[in-house]
Amino acid sequence: MKARIKWVENVCFVGESETGHAVVLDGAPDSGGRNLGMRPMEMLLIGMGACTSFDVVTILKKSRQPITDCVAEMHADRADEIPKVFTNIHVHFIVTGNGLNPMQVERAVKLSAEKYCSASIMLSKSVNITHDFEIVETSAT
Repeated sequence: MKARIKWVENVCFVGESETGHAVVLDGAPDSGGRNLGMRPMEMLLIGMGACTSFDVVTILKKSRQPITDCVAEMHADRADEIPKVFTNIHVHFIVTGNGLNPMQVERAVKLSAEKYCSASIMLSKSVNITHDFEIVETSAT
């Protein structure tokens, strides 16, 4: 995997992936930025959330669960001192469907956390990561 980060001005950068996608990253005004994009640590947290969500949805679909939506709400604590690394990350999944099996949802979350999500498994080497979930039942139409 390759990526390219191009400095634009002050503390604003454009990140480009090898698949041809781009994202703007910037700092807060008190750090010399203009608040034009996400902070790098926000991007890291979102990347982990997307990685684990990808797994959960894929596992539930392969298990033929009637999933209609999946939202991962993330909360991260950071160290007070530099480097301000993540110290704790909690992922709360809100999985929606009609007749979802709670054991299958729990299994999908656990498999992602322990076996498939490279981002969260890598981060878990230095960060305490916890997960939970809730199921939102939709009515049959």
